[in-house]
Amino acid sequence: MSDKILKLGVPKGSLQNATFDLFKKAGFNITGYERSYFPQINDDQIEIIMLRAQEMSRYVADGVLDAGFTGHDWIVENGSDVVEVCELLYSKATARPTKWVLAVPNESNIKKPEDLAGGIVATELLNCTKEYFAKKGIDLKVEFSWGATEVKARLVNAIVELTETGSSLRANNLRIIDTLLTSTTRFIANKSAWEDDFKKEKIENLSILLNAAIDAKTTVGLKMNVEKNKLDAILKILPAEKSPTISSLAEDNFVAVEVVLEEKSERVIVPQLKRAGASGIITYPLNKVIH
Repeated sequence: MSDKILKLGVPKGSLQNATFDLFKKAGFNITGYERSYFPQINDDQIEIIMLRAQEMSRYVADGVLDAGFTGHDWIVENGSDVVEVCELLYSKATARPTKWVLAVPNESNIKKPEDLAGGIVATELLNCTKEYFAKKGIDLKVEFSWGATEVKARLVNAIVELTETGSSLRANNLRIIDTLLTSTTRFIANKSAWEDDFKKEKIENLSILLNAAIDAKTTVGLKMNVEKNKLDAILKILPAEKSPTISSLAEDNFVAVEVVLEEKSERVIVPQLKRAGASGIITYPLNKVIH
């Protein structure tokens, strides 16, 4: 075991599987998390502790952890004084940001936040919700919800709930009347740890590799053979991060062209390349894309 250790908090709960999948793509193997809050990682300079995202920023701010992963929403909710190393655009279901929304039952007469004056709102995001209504000058009671908040929408006047796709709200016949906060996952560090050369470099290395793994999720590599007299037409079709890599082949009148492109554009571009004269076209998945 190394005498230099980075204590890293990984979220337990909804973000857990997405985080471990991301680590695997970045080249790290994490085991034992199904039965322990202290899983093993194939890096003897990292010690992993699993905590709920809601409390992660407090432990990082207090120095119990050197760094960790949590949502921007919980950093704001806890008022945590931490270093935000980077934004990591992944979540439990999609790459889209999550939102804390003010929602009411479809059958409710409430149309806007002001209609809730004198009422009760249930939420897990207690401090942010209180601040939201205070800024609007709306006097009401905000109650903490211990989960299953959608159910309480018909027990109180409204709820403030986290949504990623909106499917759960629709399934419970709820409608959104306002958005309080938009959130993405953040990689955060303790301020003292950030001043430590070893820990800062370790954190920065993780940031580079994890963001590279995220970028690789939406990109593919593409290779093809092209006759030199058709190269200009092919290059006009290709969107490249910089310039495509062009290599000579054994046949003097052909070159090999390689490029990285967004996966969603592959199905549009590949037929165009074929029609423009490219041959031997192959696409392949990427593990990491480092800009």
